[in-house]
Formats: sequence, C-alpha cells, structure tokens
Amino acid sequence: MNQYIIRGNRPLFGEVTISGAKNAAVAIIPAALMVDGICRIDNVPQISDVTLFFSILEALGSKVRVLNQHTVEIASHSIHSTQPSYDLCRRFRASYYLIGALLGRFGEATVAMPGGCDFGVRPIDQHIKGFNAMGAEVSVEGGFIHAKAKNGRLTGASIYLDVVSVGATMNIMMAAALADGTTVIDNAAKEPHIVDLANFLNSMGADIKGAGTDSIKIRGVERLSGGSYCIIPDQIEAGTYMAAVAATGGQLLIKNIIPKHMDCISAKLMEMGVSVEENEDTLLVRRSQPLQKTNVKTMPYPGFPTDMQPQIAAVLALAQGTSLVTESVWNNRFRYVDELKRMGAQIQVDGKVAVIEGVDHLEGAPIQACDLRAGAALVIAALAANGTTELSQVQYIERGYENLVGKLRAVGADISLVEVPDEEKPEANIG
Repeated sequence: MNQYIIRGNRPLFGEVTISGAKNAAVAIIPAALMVDGICRIDNVPQISDVTLFFSILEALGSKVRVLNQHTVEIASHSIHSTQPSYDLCRRFRASYYLIGALLGRFGEATVAMPGGCDFGVRPIDQHIKGFNAMGAEVSVEGGFIHAKAKNGRLTGASIYLDVVSVGATMNIMMAAALADGTTVIDNAAKEPHIVDLANFLNSMGADIKGAGTDSIKIRGVERLSGGSYCIIPDQIEAGTYMAAVAATGGQLLIKNIIPKHMDCISAKLMEMGVSVEENEDTLLVRRSQPLQKTNVKTMPYPGFPTDMQPQIAAVLALAQGTSLVTESVWNNRFRYVDELKRMGAQIQVDGKVAVIEGVDHLEGAPIQACDLRAGAALVIAALAANGTTELSQVQYIERGYENLVGKLRAVGADISLVEVPDEEKPEANIG
C-alpha cells in the first residue's frame, strides 16, 4: 500500500492536461460488450477502475488490445459467459453497468453486488425498475444481481425515474439499445458522461436521441457493429486542479477540457475571487487575492456536481468568512471532514449541511482518504497547508485520477508517492 507525502504551502504554476473522463470510461468500456465487432476507444484514462474493467472483459471472453497509453481496441464477439468475476465486480461501483450491457445483448446477466466508495446508501432500485419495465425478471440473492429477459430479449418501454439517477439512466440506456422496440426514459439525468455514452453507442450503430435532456428515446437495433470513439475530457479532474490552484495560489492553464462542462465549477470559484479565463479548449485559472466565502449546494447537472463537493469544501476551509456546503445527492459524503479538522479546519456538519468557518492556514498532519473525491480534497488541503502531510489509503484516489503525483509535481507541488512498510500498512477497505 502506498502513501502520498506532501510538503505544502507552495503555489502552483504551469500547465495540466486533463485525461479522459472517468465517469464516461467506466460506462463506455462495459458497453463494448454489446458490440458484435471491434470498437476502438481513444482518450481512455489510465486509472485503476479502467484496469479492473479490462480484466473483467477479458475473463468474459473479450479481446482487449491496448494500442498505446490512451487507446484500446475491444472485440467482444466471442463472449462465453454472462457472469463476470465476483471478486472484481465487488471492488467498485461501476460494475453495475455490466448488468445493462449483458442483459441488453444476451438477455441475461448475473453480476455481484457492486462495492466502491462508501458515502451513503446508493440503491439500484431505479435500475431494476427500468429492467422490469422492459420485461426482465430481476432478483438479488447471495450477493448477486440476477437479471433475465422473459422472452430472451428485452422489449421497449416507457420508464419514469422516480429520482434523477445517473447510474440508472446509463444502465437502462445500454439495455434498451438492443431491445425490441422503443424505450423512453423520462426524468433522465443529463450529465456530460450520459451524452458521451449515448454518442459512443450511436457511433457503434445504436439509435439514441435526447441524451443531455430529461427525456431520452432509444430505438432498439438488432446489433451494434463496431467503430471508433474518443472519450470526453474529465470534468471532475479539471475541477480538482482548478480547486488546487484556488487553495494554493498561483496560475494553471487547464488543457483539454470542454469549457461548457466547467461552467458550474468556474462560477463558484469566481464568486470566491478566483480568476477563470475561458478559451476554446482551455481554462486559465489564477488566484492572487484572499479567498472569499460562498455557499454551495450540489445538484444534478448542470448544477454543481456532488463529485466536486469535497474539493470545494477544502478550498472554503481557507476562505474568509463562513460558508455553507449543502449535499443534496448523497446522504453521507462528509466523512472526510474529520480529516480536514485534523489539519486545523473549522467545520461543523449538521445532516446534509457543512458550516465552514474559514481559517488563516492549515497544518500538515497524518490523514487518510475514505473515498475517491474525499482523497482529492485532502490532497488539495495538504498542498495548501504548512508543513508535511502523510496521506494514506491513496488507492481510492488512483481509482479516478491518472498520474496525479506526476501532474502535480510538474506544476511545482512537492508530493511523493512512497511505499508503506508491511508492518505499518493499515487494513484496506474495498475501493
């Protein structure tokens, strides 16, 4: 197990190139199981969740050929199983996309209950509701989700999601792409990675319209035949580096982004006194004055993303005045607050609201990540803090950030990845 050693209180200067979107990649790669041909995927992020999916697909019979650092070819015409590895699936949340992909193509799937970051109850009832509406029988027993189309193939249906769910929207969309007839998903989520998944499926021969709105129409086709696709840049990775320069000061040019995807994050940082200049596919982010308080409430896209909530809280811990951060998506996403308080942050949590009284500075301390985005927030705090921070459980961070240490070192951060001796290794949680 590894640790990050971070010596803080250094402004960041330079350029950071953003990788492919983690939240898009972890849906697009399992969607390749639906393709009866070869699909080439570019801008694939080098993160552990992606590596896990490659292993799962290969075990099912796919041929995964890594062409270069960020390009892969996947051929799934010889799938010999609809039950992916239990041990691999239970290690991360996105494994539930295998249900929609396998159920859509083969009419059945048996997938382990997913694991991943623990920040509240994340039921899959809306996924099951959609599969049931399309004619699947779904049961959960013995740690597995079993789904089977009653007639061997799903049938198009009208589905209204009771809550706006990114995972359910994407899973139902995958399953419906090869169903018999037309499926309409109402009250659908609108995140950029949903649009990216729809564009990927369409490039392989699907017929999906309306992705990015709250009503998506999917006309089922007989087969997906293959093609090429490039994954969008990662909105949350870009936002994390924007938050880092906001906390530390300095100036970063954030490259390979879609500026429209960043508006919800840019707006809040500008309220705090951070300069954000938009160009065609870059953002120039600069902070040279004290940070100002603001209030943040997470919302479905195009609102402020829940996956940026911990990072913005770490920045607000250093802002002048009292800020409120309200988490409206997940029930228990403030577990990282105790770690920030070890560094001197003044934060009180009451249910879904964190009251943050800005402090003059933070101090380095031994801390540990409890999930992916919480880990990123602690890195940001450590970069801004006085002294040295030892951050453990960094395997969570490596689930979603490509080469975080290398990218930060290139812009002036003093951060190192070190191996913890066996006798000092903490017991690991499933990540």
